[in-house]
Parts: sequence; structure tokens; C-alpha cells
Amino acid sequence: MNKRHSLWEPSVSFALTLLLLTIPAVPVLARQKGASLPSANGGSANGKFALTIDNIMRGFELVGYEPRAVRWSQDSQHIYFQWKQASDPRERDFDTYTVSRDGSGLRKLTEAEVRNAPPTTGELSKDKKFTVFVDNGDVILYDHASGQRRQITATTDVETNAHFTRDQRRVYFTRANNLFVISLDNGSLVQMTDVRTGGSAPPAPAAAGAGFGFGQSAAQQALRDSTAEQKGTDSQEYLKKEERELLDVVKRRAQKREQDEEKRKRDNPRKPFNIGARQAVVALQLSPDEKTVIATVNEQGEGGKNTIVPNYVTETSYTEDIGSRTKVGDSQSRSRIALLSVETGDVNWLDHGQKLAPVPTEAKAVKAAGDGLGEQPRKPAEPRESPAPRDRDVQLLAPVWSEDGTKAVVMARAGDNKDRWILALDPATGKTRVIFSDHDDAWIQAPGIFTLGWLRDNKTIYFQSERAGYSHLYTAAYDGGEATQLTKGKWEVTGVQLSDDKSKFFLTTSEVHPGERHFYSTPVEGGERTKITAMPGGNQAFVSPDEKMLALIHSYSNKPPELYITENRAGAEAKKITSSPAPEFWNYKWIDPPIVTFKARDGAEVPARLYKPSNAKRGGPAVIFVHGAGYAQNVHRYWASYFREYMFHHFLMENGFTVIDVDYRASSGYGRDWRTAIYRHMGGKDLDDQVDAARWLVREQGVDAGRIGIYGGSYGGFITLMALFTQSDVFAAGAALRPVTDWAHYNHPYTSNILNVPQKDKEAYKQSSPIYFADKLKGALLICHGMVDANVHFQDTVRLVQRLIELRKENWELAVYPVEDHGFVESTSWADEYKRIFKLFETSLKKDK
Repeated sequence: MNKRHSLWEPSVSFALTLLLLTIPAVPVLARQKGASLPSANGGSANGKFALTIDNIMRGFELVGYEPRAVRWSQDSQHIYFQWKQASDPRERDFDTYTVSRDGSGLRKLTEAEVRNAPPTTGELSKDKKFTVFVDNGDVILYDHASGQRRQITATTDVETNAHFTRDQRRVYFTRANNLFVISLDNGSLVQMTDVRTGGSAPPAPAAAGAGFGFGQSAAQQALRDSTAEQKGTDSQEYLKKEERELLDVVKRRAQKREQDEEKRKRDNPRKPFNIGARQAVVALQLSPDEKTVIATVNEQGEGGKNTIVPNYVTETSYTEDIGSRTKVGDSQSRSRIALLSVETGDVNWLDHGQKLAPVPTEAKAVKAAGDGLGEQPRKPAEPRESPAPRDRDVQLLAPVWSEDGTKAVVMARAGDNKDRWILALDPATGKTRVIFSDHDDAWIQAPGIFTLGWLRDNKTIYFQSERAGYSHLYTAAYDGGEATQLTKGKWEVTGVQLSDDKSKFFLTTSEVHPGERHFYSTPVEGGERTKITAMPGGNQAFVSPDEKMLALIHSYSNKPPELYITENRAGAEAKKITSSPAPEFWNYKWIDPPIVTFKARDGAEVPARLYKPSNAKRGGPAVIFVHGAGYAQNVHRYWASYFREYMFHHFLMENGFTVIDVDYRASSGYGRDWRTAIYRHMGGKDLDDQVDAARWLVREQGVDAGRIGIYGGSYGGFITLMALFTQSDVFAAGAALRPVTDWAHYNHPYTSNILNVPQKDKEAYKQSSPIYFADKLKGALLICHGMVDANVHFQDTVRLVQRLIELRKENWELAVYPVEDHGFVESTSWADEYKRIFKLFETSLKKDK
């Protein structure tokens, strides 16, 4: 990958999590002929902003689109990025823009210019003159000096995963499950592997006249030869031998086949690598010495059953099925790494060395043969020898090589995600050695979980770990020894990049405040950090190739993300480049919600955002918002991914509601203990935090204890159900949006981390699943769900509805959205949903007591 990348790493699970919507933002264009542009400050003099649900649920048409795919030209003179206007149709693709290093000359590129702009992905050559990447299934070489593309392949096959060889004169790539190397000088092509599916023979060239009565076709010949080579049972081998000795034609053909096979082995001694029916090669990597191809092989779980999501509104007018995932606890796929010799095709499977503890065989008393009634049993038999320990289920990532190409390390994690290792790899044998390991009795997850690289001495690796309670940066010697912690404190490192000369790290951290992100530099040896960014809020930095400038995506609580340019030094002033929202957005005074804390029942200080009406009176109603995604953060000083909810909370304030938005236990940004507080009990401490927030509202803000509502989507919908079902004395009403109702029906990667698997930890699932507590419903409940939700399936809601019917509950309503997935797209769906939420709170929390 190109080294010039973003230093913002959201805290999301590397396993599949409940959907976390991304942060939004958008631009201001250079004036073009016939186009009207937003003013520099995004303001408008066309009247007051109408704070209505229909207006705020326009979404990106109001707040704009965030500049994305930010990258520098290799000479550090221009920034390129993708952007589109708030007024552009939702379905329209993003345009590409460029701006000069000094912030001048912002303009949209023509289609021809876009084609010759620096690519958004790819690998930069060591001399930084070229980038190799794949576009539309072909390998492309981009010349940074000329700004021109050179097409390296032009085939009907799909090429992927293009990289430079160590000498930088050739490129390797994957085509049809095999790795090829092509010369950039003369275009000569060499196939480095012979990967076959299901033990199939390689395709044979067609013979002249084949298939027209002149003997068997090449395909028939290959099939016959392949069948003859296969070894059968003893009886089958006996018949094969007899047939060859009895019939001359069989003998001659067998001899010819053996002669052809001997010639093939002389001409091409490489053995084929046969993969099974349930296996797939998902990545191929060429070692720096070009002696080994590292194949990542994915093997599907046997007997797994995928769920189906019916899609009712289609172009064909027929109901169509959308394939989806398995459910937690079902058999899962696993990854292995095969090391293929380029010369011989010999295979060494990477040996991660992690074993399951053997289960000793218990000795049992046995009766003598012919025992009758009253006879005594024999003495206990001697314990049998324990079976050899089995390999532990370990997921493996592709090796990361040192700059000199002599060493490789591999990131590995246990299938149950309670352990991870960084392994030193011997590519010649596939043997490994543990350099560093992490263990968590709950589960391993943190910002930077995949960070792994080499320092300039080619002897030291760097990575991130949460072993000190927060995700921090570490180094460790390849040869062994204790790891060195470079950053420390009750804050997290959320982004890491090594400088070009490898003398310092560029870091993004939360050390100023859990709700802010700032950019720093620090020596590779650790020590004092220099804070570069000054604007409060969120700062996502893109370092120029000469490392003298930064492109920033910056946002604040009430200001959507925009592109800025600044020098890469402390105290430098940042220049704003884009203005993304529609002009009318600025005609309303969006607040900077104060961040408050309240003490939970266990003494923890829980952070929250507070939205309080200016004319709030004692005894008024309140609403608690529960963010989704489980492992996410919403109490911060940058633009929220839940920006529609942010604006809806203004609407609630204007209608007399106090609103609090809590970063409850399991939210990201607060370290390991906060994250794992829900282990084996979702709806435990995370729900306690909502209840304690409600009590704080009553005690400190004068809210009526009988007029508190709660709402949220995804994980927030789940918490809402648990609140209504188990805390009916606290919450009078709730809106559960796209909720998980039974964790045994959610996906494996996310759920098994927290609750293990249902067949082994039934108690954890029962105490965490709302459907088992539905009989306790007392308050008013609204359920909203998209019918084509491929994440939290609509089936989750259907099962709960049936349960409510069987329980003869009447104080609930269901709203369905036929064309919506987990994250809604249509503004009409958003508006309908939030009008229903508002109606629920108006009728349930403002009625006379």
C-alpha cells in the first residue's frame, strides 16, 4: 500500500460489528462557468432555518458530504480528494478535486484529468517515482513525474493485488488464483505457482483436428490421464494392474502417459498445489527473494447455514432473496498460510505452534469376562496415554517483511479472540517463534489492533497493544526479549505512521481528551511528543511526501468535516479549503453540547452529552439516546456519525425535552476495562449506566422521574428493549430501531467475542437477550426495522413480535421499511421513523400524570 495514508483509525472491531455509520462532511467549489457557489463561510441570507423533522432528515443534502480519498501528489505540490455538493443527487458519484499546496486553485477535474490523477490506492516504488495499482481488473503503472498511466495488462481475466518485486523492475499480481510476475522492461510474463482447485489437471492445449474423428480431444486425454494417475483401493489397483497386463492398447497408452509425465516433470518440475472444494486462495504474496509464494487459504466451515433476507421491492416485481451470514455458534471459516516453493511447488504449511491442551483419558473399573451377579470388578485399568495435542484454531494474516527482505513477522489471533501473537516466520520451513503475545479473559480488541511494521534497523518491530489498559505503541526485538512501551497514559493511540526516514512516528491520540483527536510526532525511541494540530475537535492528518505539510479533515461538535491545509509544525495556522453544508444549514444556531459526567452505582464516572432546553422547567420530560455499534463513541467534540440524531435532539429541546447521550460501558475511547465491562452480560452494566443517567437527570436536572423515554438503533435498539422489559419503573416509553432481540441470532465474530457461543454459554445468551424478558413490558414501545436489513435481520423483530402477541401485550407498535437495510438511505424513511419516535414521546411523556 502507498505509505501516504490517513492517521485516523476509528475504534471498531476487526470482527464484524453492529453497523457504525461513518462521519459525514462536504465542500465549496471554485467558480465554474454557469455554476453558483456557496459563500466562503457557508452562510445564507435567505431566512431562518426551519427546524422540522422533514428538513433535518434530508441528511447529506443538508450537512453535506465529507471530502474523502485525500492524497498528495508525489512532489507535495497538490492535494487530490473526492467530494460532492450537498445539492448533488444522492446517487451521483463523487467528483475529484485538486487544490494547491498553498490552498489556492481549488477546482473540479475533468474526466480526462481524473484518469491521470494520482491513484487512491496502490504501492509506491522505493524511488517514489511510480505507483502500481489495479483498475477495472488490469494492472496499471502510474508515473508521478508525467502524471500518465501505463497499462501493464489488458486481459479478460481479472488481475488483483499488484506489487513491485524487490528489484522494482517487475510487478507481481494474482490472476485466476495464481501468481504471475511481469517485466516492466519487455513485458515477459512468468507464472510462479500452479494452484488447482479440487485436484484438477491443468488445461491441455487443443490438438489439431481434435474432436472431429481424429482421436480423442486434448480435454478427454487430460481427463483420462488424470483418472489413471489416481490411486484407488487395493481391489481397484489389482484390476488396473490386470488390465494393463492383459490388453496391449491399455499398456501402450499407459506407457505413453508415463513418458509424457516424465517429460512434463523434466520441463516443469514444479508440483501443483491442489486446494479442496471448500477452500479458496484469497491472497498470494511473493517473498522478497522470490523463492516462496505465501498463499493465504480460506477454508469454509463445514455444515454452516446462511440466513436469507427476502427483498420485496425489486425491479422485477418478484420477491428476491439476499444471501446473508451464518448465526453465532455455527461452524466458521478459518485461514491458513501455505508456503509454496517457486522452484519445486513443495508446500510447507505455516506452523503457528499453538496447541489445545490434551484431555487426559480417565481410567475406569471393568468387569472380568463372564462376570456374574455379586462378582467384584477388576482393579482400575492403567490410564491410557493422552492423545497428541491438537492445533488450536488460529487466524493468520499475511507476513510483513523487513525493508532488507530478510525477515518476516506474522500477526495471528485465536479463533476465540482471547489471544493474539506476533510470530517470527521462517519461510523455508513454515516454523514460527513467538515474539509477543496478548491474552484477555474477555476478548482482544483495541484501536490499532492490526498495526505492525519494522524500524530502520531491520531488527525491531513496532505494534500496538492494550495490555497496559489502553491501546499504546510498543517495540520489540525480532530476536526476542521484553517489549518496550513507547506511549503511556489513560488515553489511546488511534493512528500510527513511520516517517520516511524512520526516525520518528506520526501519531494520532486522544491524550488531550477522550473526545478529541490530535496529531503528534515523537522519536522512534519514545519520549516527548510534539503536538502539531491546534484546532479542538477531530483531526485526521494526511502527511505530504516531503513531510512538511498536512492535509487535515477537521470537524467540531457543531461543524461538519472540512478539508484544511497546514504546515507540519506546532502552532501552524490551518487554512480551510472546503465548505460542505447547504447554505441554510448555517441559519440555525447548532449548539456545542456540553460534556458532563455522572457517577454510576459502581463509582465510575460516565461521560455524556447534555441537551437542555433554555427554558427548561422542573418536572419536565427527558429522553436518553443510546448510540449503536456496541464498541463506538459518541460523546466527543467532533462531528457525530449520528448527525441526524444530533439535529433531532435540537428538535426535542425546542419541544421541551431534556436529552442526554451516554458513552455507556462498552463504548470505545476509554480503555480495556470500559470495553470489556459487558463480557457475558450485554444489558448489564451498559444498561445500568442508562438507568443511572436517568436518576442523575431527576436528581440534578429536575426531570420528572415518571416522564423519561429512551431510544436508539442497532445496539441502541437492543438496550432500549432491555430497558423497557427489565427497567419498567424507570422508562415510560422507548423506540427500538433495528434492534437485536436475541443474540443467538446475530453474527459470530461480534457476538462470540462478548458472549462466547450459545451452545457452550447458554446463561450468557439468556440473560443478554430481550426476547426472554418481553413478559415484563409495561411502558409504550415502538419498534422500527428495515425489511432488507442484512446485518440485524428483520427476522429478529418478527420473532419478538410473535412473542409479544403470545404474551397478549398491547402497548407496542411496529413500523416497517420495505427498502431499507441496516443503515437507512431514503430521506422519506428517516423522516417517517423520527416522526413516529417524536409522536411516541409526545403522547407518552407529556400526558397528564
